[in-house]
Amino acid sequence: MLLHVFISGFVLGVISSFHCVGMCGPLALSLPMAHYSNRKKILGILLYNFGRVSTYAGLGIFFGFVGRKIFIAGFQQTFSIVIGALILFFFILSLLRKRVAGLKFINYFYNNVQLLVARFLRVNNLGGLFLTGMANGLLPCGMVYLAITGAAAVGNIWLGAGFMAAFGLGTMPALLILSFAGVMISIQTRSFIRKLTPYAFLLMGVLLVLRGLNLGIPYLSPSFAANSAAVQCH
Repeated sequence: MLLHVFISGFVLGVISSFHCVGMCGPLALSLPMAHYSNRKKILGILLYNFGRVSTYAGLGIFFGFVGRKIFIAGFQQTFSIVIGALILFFFILSLLRKRVAGLKFINYFYNNVQLLVARFLRVNNLGGLFLTGMANGLLPCGMVYLAITGAAAVGNIWLGAGFMAAFGLGTMPALLILSFAGVMISIQTRSFIRKLTPYAFLLMGVLLVLRGLNLGIPYLSPSFAANSAAVQCH
């Protein structure tokens, strides 16, 4: 089960990394490392990325805990279907080019995270790079939200952390290549990636709905009755 969850998170991260390069690439390229030696630059880039992964793992612990409570309460089937249906709803809105009005507290949170990132960038040492990565992991991102639903759906704290950590590791190769190459992805490629991103949401929405339908298909749509019985044994 652990390997299955890890692979799922990693694959989602690899798919998401193309989106990450387009959206977070400018920040990765603006890290204050011009005065570092090549060895120190490599260390700084790794610390920045592992900072992101650590934040994702922390989010996985929290949402894995939330999913666990829902799982024990016996609402995992309804939860999975509702979350999947919401994702499909937003997918349809994206096709219709409709937008949902942003909430004030989301904008407030986003602005404060941006200020935190700017503050850590000014620290100008390896520790600051790690903290910048941690703060970057909190920036609002549709692909991270998608991964969070997966972490909650596994219904386990540590599996949730593993899923999100694997997701973060999956995003690293593309961002590392970008950081070392020092070039931006083309505007045309970014536009193409943005067009493909909603279909990742479509896939996750369908999988979550199938998971909640209790069809008895291993991994894809497991039997919740069997899972509930297993929980009671702890």
